[in-house]
Amino acid sequence: MNTLRAKNVKFDEFYLSVELDDGRAISTPLSWYKEFANATIKELKEWHFICDKTGIEWESLDLQLSVEGMLYVDKG
Repeated sequence: MNTLRAKNVKFDEFYLSVELDDGRAISTPLSWYKEFANATIKELKEWHFICDKTGIEWESLDLQLSVEGMLYVDKG
């Protein structure tokens, strides 16, 4: 399997969407991430790529998320 690398990250009021460098996209509900529960839009927009674009970090929320991990999020 090829490594999933992000190209861009977007949000709306319900979803986190990651555009991949190969043209695919992954979109998951924000409600699946407890760390986003009380986050402001400003905090959500303060992300940066980590690990050669295989991950995303929100320092102010103490959250690191792998792009591949979005496929296996524990919805509980």
